[in-house]
Amino acid sequence: MAARQKSMSSSLMGTLAASCLLVMALWVQREAAVPIVSHCSLDRANFQQPYITNRTFTLAQEASLADNNTDVRLIGTKLFQGVNQMTERCYTLKQVLNFILEEMLLPQSNRFKPYMQEVVPFLARLNKKLGQCHIECDNQNIQRNVQNLKDTVKKLGESGEIKVIGELNLLFMALKNECTRPGQSSEMDN
Repeated sequence: MAARQKSMSSSLMGTLAASCLLVMALWVQREAAVPIVSHCSLDRANFQQPYITNRTFTLAQEASLADNNTDVRLIGTKLFQGVNQMTERCYTLKQVLNFILEEMLLPQSNRFKPYMQEVVPFLARLNKKLGQCHIECDNQNIQRNVQNLKDTVKKLGESGEIKVIGELNLLFMALKNECTRPGQSSEMDN
């Protein structure tokens, strides 16, 4: 009888241990299945602030009045050639935004007052929020497209700098369309 109790106790302990392992495995699997919020996204609320939207579009309009080159478009469909997924398109815009801030807007911050002083910090905040945005796929198309934009701007010289500022409204809309999801809550904003 004692041997049978030992056997049942041993069997019960084995079953209990197996159950614990199963519960732990299911817990780990459930955690792995939880979707990870992409760092290549922005909160839609960033683009629903009437004041900064107005300032961005006014700045772009002022600069576009000084833009003599109407044959070149920097922010448009060419920027996304061969770039199909939303995350990749947002990553492309992150690269463009970073270039525009560092190479064009910060050095030009004394122009187009007072709009530039308000729009640059807004764009810098968006750039910071996209700081963790990385992609794991082959990004040759992205790098080529961004490099083409940079080359075009540099080739145009001062006219390219004016063009960049004149297309900030297009950049604003592209960031809104490619880096946000409809109905996105502010909890997704990093």
